[in-house]
Amino acid sequence: MKPEEEIGELLKAKNLSLSTAESCTGGGIAALITSVPGSSEYFNGGIVAYSNEIKKDLLHVSAETLVKYGAVSRETVIEMVKGAMKTLKTDCAVATSGIAGPGGGTPEKPVGTVWIAAAYKNDIVTMKQEGDRGRAGNVQSAIQNALSMLCDKLK
Repeated sequence: MKPEEEIGELLKAKNLSLSTAESCTGGGIAALITSVPGSSEYFNGGIVAYSNEIKKDLLHVSAETLVKYGAVSRETVIEMVKGAMKTLKTDCAVATSGIAGPGGGTPEKPVGTVWIAAAYKNDIVTMKQEGDRGRAGNVQSAIQNALSMLCDKLK
């Protein structure tokens, strides 16, 4: 069973709802979740927050967090999942923010750095994905890692 199918089964079994807050994955997680027939039973929606303005306005990421830690940080993805659950009224959420490449990296945050968060109510796990697999590879890895983290969180 694919991760997005297993997530759907777990959400239905527990009567939970899901939302996504995606930056570098550009809606790829939401696309996989909604590729599963019947996903409207548990998926409320997703926000592709590519700009910091959208992160602040729709996902309630604080300006202070963005200035102090940057958009690609553990602190930001934690605020993104909390904001997604609040804005989209869900029990669970996943969030991604990273540097897909090929440009945009810095010595502190090289291309391929992606922060991912998965939340089930107040229980939030995060991971830092590292290593440059090329733009498409970085995005696909982040999508799969996010789905895997959410799946583990729901089990």
